[in-house]
Amino acid sequence: MVHWIFSHIALLLEISAVIFGVFYVFLAAKNNNWCWIFGILGSAISIALFLLYAKLYAEAALYFFYVLAGFYGWVNWKNQKKHNEVYQHSFQKHIFILLIGSLFSIGLYFIFACFFKEAQKPLIDSFTTVFSFIATYLTAKKWIENWIYWVFIDLVSTYLYFSRGLEIYALLMFSYSFIAIYGYLQWKKLILIKQS
Repeated sequence: MVHWIFSHIALLLEISAVIFGVFYVFLAAKNNNWCWIFGILGSAISIALFLLYAKLYAEAALYFFYVLAGFYGWVNWKNQKKHNEVYQHSFQKHIFILLIGSLFSIGLYFIFACFFKEAQKPLIDSFTTVFSFIATYLTAKKWIENWIYWVFIDLVSTYLYFSRGLEIYALLMFSYSFIAIYGYLQWKKLILIKQS
């Protein structure tokens, strides 16, 4: 009976977080500042789910970061002088970002492998966590390339969540990969408008 109650609470948390998450990504793709409020709410719910049910500790830490980044993003986007301003950066900057992100992912993997033996899929969890930190920062700074990072992160996260029995989150991440493509195209239009 307790297991049944716990599993249904987890399902309700997962569904709620997914609904908030869909609104977050869709509004972010539309360059709408309200995305951050939905991101904060969905992330707060996700923290409880990852800690209590899935035992994905890096993901829980990541979603705590999302809550903090949500406040940062809200303020940053709200205070921008030009609301539609989107930035594009050089390939060399992204090589550096990928190198640093990979090193941090490996470091986080070893921390989980050594100190959190019950952690599930620690290498994949570390990769998605580190690069999600990076992509969230790029989103808050309105770098168009954030959407490219998100496509890859979302596809890897689809596997991670599915492997941990979080089918709704897996479906959400798979959907996010398509919304990320849409977001890239929307933000690309803003860059083309700026250049014309």
